[in-house]
Order: sequence, then C-alpha cells, then structure tokens
Amino acid sequence: MADKKLFIATANIESKILLIRGQKAMLDADLAELYGVETRALNQALKRNVERFPEDFAFQLTAEESANLISQNVTSSWGGRRKLPYVFTEHGALMLGNVLKSERAVEVSLMVVRAFIRMRELVEGNKELAQKLNQLERKVGAHDKAIAEIINAIRQLMAPSDPNKKRPIGFAPWKEK
Repeated sequence: MADKKLFIATANIESKILLIRGQKAMLDADLAELYGVETRALNQALKRNVERFPEDFAFQLTAEESANLISQNVTSSWGGRRKLPYVFTEHGALMLGNVLKSERAVEVSLMVVRAFIRMRELVEGNKELAQKLNQLERKVGAHDKAIAEIINAIRQLMAPSDPNKKRPIGFAPWKEK
C-alpha cells in the first residue's frame, strides 16, 4: 500500500484556535479530533503527564468560561460534556503530540504549531497595517486642513469687493471704520 499522507488544512486548524485568558489556545475536543483519539484519552494522557503541562501549556476552563464558549459557538445544551474542558496553548499542543507518541500525533502537532505561527504572523501583519493606516490618517488629516485653508483663500480672492468701500487715493492718515 502507498504511504497515505495526513492532510489537514491549516485553515481548519486556525479556525479552532481561540483566545482564552489572553492566550491563543485550542480545546481538548478539537485537538483530540485532530490527533485521532477520544477526548477522554487525550485528557487521560494530560493527567498522567501533569508535570509536562504547566499552567501556561494547559489549563481547565472555569464553568463561566465554558458557558461563555458554548453560548458563542451555539452548541446545543442537550448532550454535551459532563466535565469542564481543558485548553492547550501552542506549547501544550506540541507537548501533547510528544506524550501521545503516535506518528499521526507527531505530524498533527507540527501542523498545529505551524497554524499558531501563521496566526502570530497574521497578527503582526495586522499591527503593521494598523500603524500604516494611522500614519496615513494623520497625513490625510494634515492635508485636509491645508486644503481647507487653500479653498478659503481662493474664496476670499473670488469674492467681489464691496463697491461702497473705497480707499482714498494718496497718502493720508485715515481711520478704519
């Protein structure tokens, strides 16, 4: 049989990356699906290797965070989970690939890390774009002000002078009225 390569679209992985507690992370169920294992098996591997997963690698959601995720994703309330989900940061997902020790886990963990890197690059690109837009906005704002002043000056030049208001000819110390 030919060697069957695992194909998972990076966009599919990126769509599963969430911002939780200010960190980009993935839910245990999503990672279990990618790694081709059951969620409970993935969480069991986490618990057996807890020393490899400090708080910045993996953590369990609070009831409030879990409820918030369910409401955001419009997940049905029937069925569902009995325990609060775990989430894994980029480093936790990579460590999980090492703990699961399967060929698929190694391949998927590399894809997941690449997806996190791509997301980071997109964010950086957006920061640069935002800075450039701010600079352009400042320039346009300055140009708008200059253009408005030019238009006012042209209007003053185009305005007909008051025929009743004539200055006398010659040198005379007159008073302005």
